[in-house]
Amino acid sequence: MQLKLKLTVVAAIAAISSLAAAQEQVVKIGHVAPMSGPQASYGKDNENGARMAVEDLNAQGITIGGKKIKFELMAEDDAADPKQGTAAAQKLCDAKVAGVVGHLNSGTTIPASKVYNDCGIPHVTGAATNPNLTKPGYKTTFRIIANDNALGAGLAFYAVDTLKLKTVAIVDDRTAYGQGVADVFKKTAAAKGMKVVDEQFTTDKATDFMAILTAIKSKNPDAIFFGGMHPQAAPMLRQMEQLGMANVKYFGGDGICTQEIIQLAAGAKTLANVICAEGGSSIAKMPGGIEWKKRYDAKYPGQFQIYSPYTYDATFLLVDAMKRANSVDPKVYTPELLKANFKGVTANISFEPNGEIKNPSMTLSVYKDGKKVALN
Repeated sequence: MQLKLKLTVVAAIAAISSLAAAQEQVVKIGHVAPMSGPQASYGKDNENGARMAVEDLNAQGITIGGKKIKFELMAEDDAADPKQGTAAAQKLCDAKVAGVVGHLNSGTTIPASKVYNDCGIPHVTGAATNPNLTKPGYKTTFRIIANDNALGAGLAFYAVDTLKLKTVAIVDDRTAYGQGVADVFKKTAAAKGMKVVDEQFTTDKATDFMAILTAIKSKNPDAIFFGGMHPQAAPMLRQMEQLGMANVKYFGGDGICTQEIIQLAAGAKTLANVICAEGGSSIAKMPGGIEWKKRYDAKYPGQFQIYSPYTYDATFLLVDAMKRANSVDPKVYTPELLKANFKGVTANISFEPNGEIKNPSMTLSVYKDGKKVALN
């Protein structure tokens, strides 16, 4: 009799467990960034933010459409390459992820955005800043960071109005991001009376800039604006010092506004001449920045760069829309993203009709005594 009772209890427990498992639904969220190559430190930071968000969401025990949801992150590497970016996007579409956080680079995000639009999956970037991203008008594209129109213009205003600089040389890496932010800076600076004395081009793989810098040095500019990322900016700063360009100011967007540039610059005094701009507020001024950063650093020591608070918010933003729609089906919940009024770590997030964040903020930073310091 006791054995029969035990078997009955075991069977009942198994049945309940089976029912609970049947009622739990796995929902995949995609993430894409460069996890290999010179920009891998950005990619790892971005993925960390999304992964941390997934863990925090799962700890909440969220129920949508009558089912307990277990979120899983499906992470892909685009190596900052447009072709690999579209391939990664198609892979996520084929895997039927519910939404995507990413990409990092404008050059990968812009072509990937068409893939996501065609398969009806929303994506939220907190890193790609080229204004062309939202120009096609895809209903699946969202950005939660200021675009290059804000970054490039903000740097130009600071160069002319605050520092009273008269001449500048422009260098860009020919990527969608680098060209975009450099073009905005150039147009804004010129409109404010700053003279562009030279324009040079490089690539996002280059490390030797001596020929470019020698040509620029002969024009004796007050400043250089570089449209590109820190793996190129750091050796450029070292080579500027070697050429005796220690007094030339060095401007750039969020691509150079990282922690890692400090190590890569390897003690170059020219790091103190850097003025860089990021979309969004400094960690200290984000609504939840300080507490969130403490948790991030405890979980991923020494890995913070720039964008992980944004990938964290982007992940939560997707799930917030799912909850409001009471559905994890992209076709059902995507329209809810445009209605977002989400209190995130980085900001209170709501969108313009084209998927751009409303009222974007921007932070200028410099490097003092080997540390990044916000100016505003």
